[in-house]
Amino acid sequence: MFHAYRQRLQRLLDAGGTEALRGSLKGLEKESLRVSPEGHIAQTPHPASLGSALTHPTITTDYSEALLEFITPPFAELSGTLRSLEDTHAFTYQHIGDELLWATSMPCVVGGDDSIPIARYGTSNLGLFKHIYRRGLGLRYGRMMQAIAGVHFNFSLPRSLWPLLQRLEGADGPVDAYRSAGYFRLIRNFQRYGWLVPYLFGASPAVCRSFLQGRPHSFQSFDACTLFAPYATSLRMSDIGYKNKAQANLHVSYDGLTQYVSSLTEAIFTPDPEYTALGTHDANGEWQQLNGNVLQIENEYYSFVRPKAVPHKGERPTQALARRGVEYVEIRALDVNPFAPAGVDADSLRLIEALLWFCLLEDSPPVNAEEQREISHNQALAAGRGREPGLTLRRHSQELPLKSWALALLDALEPIAAALDAGNPEPLYGRAVAAQRRAVEDPLLTPSARVLSEMETRGESFTAFAMRMSRAHERHFKTLPLPAETIAAYREAARLSLAQQAELEADRSQTFEEFLAAYFA
Repeated sequence: MFHAYRQRLQRLLDAGGTEALRGSLKGLEKESLRVSPEGHIAQTPHPASLGSALTHPTITTDYSEALLEFITPPFAELSGTLRSLEDTHAFTYQHIGDELLWATSMPCVVGGDDSIPIARYGTSNLGLFKHIYRRGLGLRYGRMMQAIAGVHFNFSLPRSLWPLLQRLEGADGPVDAYRSAGYFRLIRNFQRYGWLVPYLFGASPAVCRSFLQGRPHSFQSFDACTLFAPYATSLRMSDIGYKNKAQANLHVSYDGLTQYVSSLTEAIFTPDPEYTALGTHDANGEWQQLNGNVLQIENEYYSFVRPKAVPHKGERPTQALARRGVEYVEIRALDVNPFAPAGVDADSLRLIEALLWFCLLEDSPPVNAEEQREISHNQALAAGRGREPGLTLRRHSQELPLKSWALALLDALEPIAAALDAGNPEPLYGRAVAAQRRAVEDPLLTPSARVLSEMETRGESFTAFAMRMSRAHERHFKTLPLPAETIAAYREAARLSLAQQAELEADRSQTFEEFLAAYFA
């Protein structure tokens, strides 16, 4: 199995590729709900002392005013990425009073859609655009799903790698086009094999009963306050989470850059009868969605993995991709880890990094309709029943035990892990692979199983478990020393962001309608 990958890796290493492996960049986007000391979603506005959620480079908000999002710069070393994330948590805890950062992906006690405040970004055209887009998400899908938190891993391969790979493959054409094609090879394979991530790192097997609000479900009762699925790994990635049924029939092609941009752009400009009937304004004449199209903007498309290019001012994401090609990938399959204060740990990121290298080097034919059904089937099973004894997934129309397939993948990761460890004093990537091998052999070692085990041992509801972990993380960050220069840098970033927001709000050169027309022109 995976002979093409092994041959490509060996050719790369023989050509001196060990050094090229070291230049990859890693960044994180981590979401956390602000909650009250009683465990309810915070109703307070985004703290001004943290700066402007519209323009701050590090501390912003996602869907809700209470859903903080921390963004790290990209680092070559994971230690730098995680240190940046920890520093942001520590600085934030200095400015949110007695509120907590919720330690799990699935939200706290929720009192219906109205208890989830939509994020606000001020009165500038850009700020209104971001707020109205979020109003549209709530209108189309409800606010509950938008309150779920996750961790996104941003990964770029070293620029020096692409000319080397292109020469080894004997491929013609511009290196930038080869780079984009290579990233799409990686993306297609991550779709095929990415079910391994929720199996290994999913940490949301249970949910507060309030999250479903009387909706029909097939979950079991853990206690009066908690619903769960006994073998689930990531309810966040299941049908009640980010795997949105409303987009099940939306086909976005990952065959290549042109096909991806074209199919996603088509969805943005194609009217949807149901959304068009809702209208862009509510009964009071207020904007309630940006448009009535299948997707308001690109980010509305929920995906396991996204190709990304850094957009310039005024660019849509698809325009940035079309003009400059793929610059990095965004992996969106990670739950918040309640056992890690910052919500993610180095071992899981090392395993994912090794998996991404594997996905790049393994053969990656286009995904046809039948394989796409298999991919969706496997992702849903791994998230909803991943730890079930004897569970099988589908590969090339055949049933394959999840355990056997997972172990084969981990076998394949060993040589790339060894290459990533070359020259380092400790085999950190090798240890990460070995640790996850143990979790495949014994599913009780997975985070999802550990969550249920602790709840059962302590007699805790999901909310009580999450509150206990949130309190523990609060103590960790409130006692974490921050250097004076780090605090000063965060304060200066907050000041500058507020000034930038004020500058945007002072610009009255366009009406919002003109701004919107120009954005979609």
